[in-house]
Amino acid sequence: MDPARRPRGTVRLAARWHVPRHDMPRGMMSEANFVSGYVGLVGRPNCGKSTLLNQAVGQLIAVTHAKPQTTRHRIMGMLTTDEVQMIFLDTPGLHRPRHALGHFMVNEVDEVMADCDVLVWLIDVTRQPGPGDAMTLERMADLRQRRRLPPVVMGFNKIDALGGREERLAPRMDAYWEAARARLGEAIQNDWSVTALSARTGFGVPELLKLVQARLPAGPLYYDPDQVTDQPLREIVAELVRKQALQLLSDEIPHGIAVDVLEYEERSPTLTYISAVIYVERDSHKPMVLGHRGKLIRRLGSMARREIEELVEMQVYLELWVKVRRNWRKRSDMLRHLGFAR
Repeated sequence: MDPARRPRGTVRLAARWHVPRHDMPRGMMSEANFVSGYVGLVGRPNCGKSTLLNQAVGQLIAVTHAKPQTTRHRIMGMLTTDEVQMIFLDTPGLHRPRHALGHFMVNEVDEVMADCDVLVWLIDVTRQPGPGDAMTLERMADLRQRRRLPPVVMGFNKIDALGGREERLAPRMDAYWEAARARLGEAIQNDWSVTALSARTGFGVPELLKLVQARLPAGPLYYDPDQVTDQPLREIVAELVRKQALQLLSDEIPHGIAVDVLEYEERSPTLTYISAVIYVERDSHKPMVLGHRGKLIRRLGSMARREIEELVEMQVYLELWVKVRRNWRKRSDMLRHLGFAR
């Protein structure tokens, strides 16, 4: 994104969102006992990766929704203490791509898996192993063959959904463990770590972070301790608008929607003006997004505005437009314009 278009506060969000840390001189972070590195969050769609990222860093960075494939590109979040800097890379869920956007999303996952220092494979314990898990294991097997597979932590997520019936957890964990061992061999018995958690409630997240920290190498402070994401506010705002589209529209439309923030201007110390366009792929989708006499788009804007105001801590005037860009997910020019292609 052009830095000239980037609003204030795109790197460090409001002070109240900062992750609590011990006060310490900057030099202490570069001592030999300080560890740092990149932590890849991978797994099938809707397994809770974005929820875990938000929980780990202590604020909203990645938009979450019950519908799969909400995350379309890697999202970075940083957690810094006096002992460690974890740089999390949230990724789209692995799936078989059907268009250019899908190929971009899968490539994002492949790059993170090959380049990270620790890999967190997040697993939804409410579901049996499926195609997305098989694709994850295929990529891990390829990386191991090339000696590029980083340490792996298996995080069995959504244990809160088991309703307190712990006896249901062990069979699910065993099924995934056997699938991994069948694909990657007995060596994972010694190389991998396993833990259970609820990213939604935070239960078990500290234990997962300890496992990750224990596997990170000694390293420098890559980012300022106060920095919690590389996401510009424009992108977070666009995702908050898209989240409401996912919430309000039928299954036919949301995955064909993209949001582009055209203008972001702090017009006073208490008011921010935002103008954004919602792109749809078909002419028939535009009136669905607008709703009868514009009722749905007004509701969508009102819901998004409330979340944006909580994020930026000031009043927001949000103006939304709807435009048709036929088959934009298959068009390289639109993907580049929206930041989905390099």
